Amino acid sequence: MIAPMTPAAEELRGAGLRVTAARVALLETVRDGDHLDVEAIASGVRDRVGRVSLQAVYEALHALTAAGLIRRIEPAGSPARFEGRVGDNHHHAVCRSCGAVADVDCAAGRAPCLAPSDDHGFSIDEAEVIYWGLCPGCSTTRNS
Repeated sequence: MIAPMTPAAEELRGAGLRVTAARVALLETVRDGDHLDVEAIASGVRDRVGRVSLQAVYEALHALTAAGLIRRIEPAGSPARFEGRVGDNHHHAVCRSCGAVADVDCAAGRAPCLAPSDDHGFSIDEAEVIYWGLCPGCSTTRNS
């Protein structure tokens, strides 16, 4: 009997990507996580499927990002992070102290939520905003 396709496997196939246990585990890890870095993703994939090389994780992250199944964010001074929330126009808040990242919904609605003063002829389809500050835990520690 053939095992039924998981939602993650169906999404990979629908995006024209080869379905492998490592790719399914990676997509599920990113979607179950919270703005994970590569090391955390690799650990999550290994927990799900056993041994997988870091190179295979990087290659899968690249393929899934290119296919639009996951999103890569790169806050200044932090390692790249990956998230499963795609297809909307949300932004991020980043803690200057611990590096925690939180989603911030777009206040203006449809993409892009910020109109540039001059688009220089570009066809703008996305605006990226990063809010910087201290997360609640770091704010409490600093005020103590």
